[in-house]
Amino acid sequence: MFRLQHAQACGRCDMNWADLIVSPCGTHHLLSNAPAYSERFEEVLKFHSTGLASVRFGGLAWHIQPDGTPAYVQRFNRTFGFYEGLAAVVAEEGAFHITHRGEAVYSDRYEWCGNFQGGHCPVRTTDGTYLHITHDGRPAYTERWRYVGDFRDAVAVVQSDDGRSTHINTHGVKIHDVWFEDLDVFHKGFARAKDSRGWMHIDTQGRPIYERRFSSVEPFYNGQSRVETFCGGLEVIDELGLTVAVLRVPRRSEFASLSGDMVGFWRTQTIASAVELGVFEVLPATTTAIAQKLQLHSDRLVRLLRALSELNLIQEVSGVWRATERGSYLRHDHPLTLSHAALEFGHHFSVMWRKLPTALRRKGEWTSPDIFGMLASDPKRGELHHQMLRSYALHDYSCVPAALSLVGTERVIDAGGGLGDLADVLLTRYPALDLTVLDRPEVIQQARAIQPRREQISWLARDFFGDWATYADVVVMARVLHDWDDADALRILVRARESMPRGGRLHIVEMVLSDGDPSGALCDLHLLMVTGGRERTLAQYEDLLVRSGFKLKETKRLNALSSILIGEAA
Repeated sequence: MFRLQHAQACGRCDMNWADLIVSPCGTHHLLSNAPAYSERFEEVLKFHSTGLASVRFGGLAWHIQPDGTPAYVQRFNRTFGFYEGLAAVVAEEGAFHITHRGEAVYSDRYEWCGNFQGGHCPVRTTDGTYLHITHDGRPAYTERWRYVGDFRDAVAVVQSDDGRSTHINTHGVKIHDVWFEDLDVFHKGFARAKDSRGWMHIDTQGRPIYERRFSSVEPFYNGQSRVETFCGGLEVIDELGLTVAVLRVPRRSEFASLSGDMVGFWRTQTIASAVELGVFEVLPATTTAIAQKLQLHSDRLVRLLRALSELNLIQEVSGVWRATERGSYLRHDHPLTLSHAALEFGHHFSVMWRKLPTALRRKGEWTSPDIFGMLASDPKRGELHHQMLRSYALHDYSCVPAALSLVGTERVIDAGGGLGDLADVLLTRYPALDLTVLDRPEVIQQARAIQPRREQISWLARDFFGDWATYADVVVMARVLHDWDDADALRILVRARESMPRGGRLHIVEMVLSDGDPSGALCDLHLLMVTGGRERTLAQYEDLLVRSGFKLKETKRLNALSSILIGEAA
């Protein structure tokens, strides 16, 4: 009936909106390669199932009928196509949806509106958060997200504030409690998903359907998917992850890839040497100028500079070497300098790693290193080491305060707080905190010497294992427990429990290892060789908490590397 009415209106009984296409110039529609009407617009979009198309002219937008006449009298800033009978529009007061008569469907206004699919539409609110609404404009659920996608088969992807994604149903309920770095909706029972290892396919329970990971994957079609390997190869795989066909030979073989991993020390030593020599401190400069300023062999310096260029740390333009954005982190004066880290990894840590075989042998004569004793006996190295930790803290801890959900007036101990960088971040969000930083005497001495320092911070020089001689409602431990074996970690937690009342809260910021996922394993080995500590699974942390007088209340993922474990003093 709708098509017949439009056909009668334009005097063409053969007029059918489905036959109309956008002209190559985008100013009108064509029917059988001839203009369907005489009007010309600045922009037209294709016709949708309502028999209406969006147009723009003179800074205004509306919808037209197949004969080019307006479908209604209202005008908007922008209009879009109709989906499930409703079209998104933008007016001065915001974005919303209209009927084919140009009437607003609901009174709310949004910063942005998507299109309806499966009875739901993604929108962005005035505070920048996303949700889904139903046809009447009502929120489909109470939760708010960093981002939401379209529903397909009653499932949509949502993204949390930490950048991770999961699936929800139309009621806003998670269909599984697995989070990914990136995610797609389901297609024929499987969804594309990315974890720390790469892309894969998962089932509706959030479980990988095979062990392999890829640089990219396509959805499954008739049981097969095209994927790209990390070495640049293209394959077709089945639902078991097995290769069905090779479409492009990998650019780099597994042999070459393994060989590249084995010479990783080349990179470490090249970077450490450049930092030790002060190369980044004299840039920009010519090769001759660098050699003169640093008293280096010119011909050997060229070889070093070329290697740094291969690592994308410096680049030569018109004979002058300049640090790249990546390389600028190796300058001593960078706020997030990694120069101290380069020296620690290139010199001290690399030597400690050589004893790994001995540490692993049952009869090996190896004992856990006393890294903190070493630093205390060598003040210069200790200062550089804690400056290294400070760069990582400044980079990683910005998201911690919001995740703690403090009232803002608590007595807080930042145990192992180092130079006070986490304390600074906490006080920025919660300025009324009664905050104490507890650490070894030599660390506290260094922290006090750094300016500026907040007057609200109390500095307490204490050994972790002795009486803390202070009391607090909340104890925060950021990357502390992973430096110690289970026995020492338990002793630290017992001291924390002694320093707070029943119901007090413990916030542990650490990497949490996942069963079946090797991510974090190399860092775990590093801790073994450098501090004698370890990374732990959630079950291992929960065991330590229970044994020290806490119960695990909640776990929050901060980013790819860190989570917050929230314990309550029992």
